Amino acid sequence: MKIGILQTGHVPDDLAERHGKYPDMFARLLDGHGFEFLAFPVVDQIFPDSVHAADGWLITGSRYGAYEDHPWIPPLEEFIREIYAAGVPLVGVCFGHQIMAQAMGGKVEKFGGVWGVGNCEYTYNNGDTTRLLAMHQDQVVEAPPEATTSATSDYCKFAGFSYKGNAMSIQPHPEFSRDFMRELIEMRSGTVIPMDQSDAGLESLDQENDSVAYADQIAGFFKSVVKAA
Repeated sequence: MKIGILQTGHVPDDLAERHGKYPDMFARLLDGHGFEFLAFPVVDQIFPDSVHAADGWLITGSRYGAYEDHPWIPPLEEFIREIYAAGVPLVGVCFGHQIMAQAMGGKVEKFGGVWGVGNCEYTYNNGDTTRLLAMHQDQVVEAPPEATTSATSDYCKFAGFSYKGNAMSIQPHPEFSRDFMRELIEMRSGTVIPMDQSDAGLESLDQENDSVAYADQIAGFFKSVVKAA
């Protein structure tokens, strides 16, 4: 099964040398599930020829805002709608979660409260909880009509969505390792992220997270949608 990764951002060069680029992180996360990966750096305006160029699609995180004026965002939104209309499975993570919501009629804003930083707890709509690594200030503030909220947290009301049939998304980063998250927080501490929030985020990294279990969810989703098609 071929998974097309729509790369919407670049890892800072010094971190990329040690941890890889975003497509590398997702390939590691989903290793062992029998997938083949194709990367398309849409952030550099390189798009697939067709929604059928892969069996499933995954949208990465990004430092950009979904609401910002960049030439690659409108065509990405249109491609998202085409994927959804074609019934091809689609997964969005962090910025991917936000741009999917925006493309489908929701609203994304820079949140005026705390950042989501470090190892954060989320509650699924069945009452179960999970801990995943997060790094965001922007968040979805209005859910799109096609979406059902699948996860929430104290600081992020719309932390996860399931869409009718062939799409799902999540605000945190199951693909991030704790080492990468630690270095990213340290890089942004006191400049992008307030010190008190970055310190709390760093302290939270001592706890285990559920990225492996969430990887199984993503893989199972891709396979179930393709099987049902």
